[in-house]
Amino acid sequence: MKNIRIEVKWALLFAIMSLVWMWLEKLSGLHSTYIDYHMYITNLFAIPAIWFMVMGLKDKKKNFYNGIMTYKQGLISGAILSLCIAVLSPITQWITSYIITPEYFPNVIKRSVELGYYPSTSAAEAYFNYNNYAIQSAIGALAMGIVTTAIAMIFIRTKK
Repeated sequence: MKNIRIEVKWALLFAIMSLVWMWLEKLSGLHSTYIDYHMYITNLFAIPAIWFMVMGLKDKKKNFYNGIMTYKQGLISGAILSLCIAVLSPITQWITSYIITPEYFPNVIKRSVELGYYPSTSAAEAYFNYNNYAIQSAIGALAMGIVTTAIAMIFIRTKK
């Protein structure tokens, strides 16, 4: 456990940041009044997500590897960090869906049918629900975390 303490710390920080982001989306009306803009604005989450991954990798390099980290060591660390974030993501999705913004799914279902994105309420409900979002967030966290790590480690690794 001591070997992955830094990854766990950054996964917890990532989860907190995710919840704050969702709370800000709700406060700004992206889950209600301005829901039409949600699918565009929510993509800006990539900025703090990438930043947190990079900071986690830099922390690992500095405080575990004493400033010298190979690409492979960073890739392993990033994969562990991504896995930890993926494990936490159903919990953060539950908090988002049931505590922070329980009105999001009904609002997005209604609006997506009105706009014709889905032919019926039941079709929209099949997509916009906690279970589907929990699965998507876990898979997305793992995949995007590994891709982010693979690119970031080109710059973070110790060059000879």
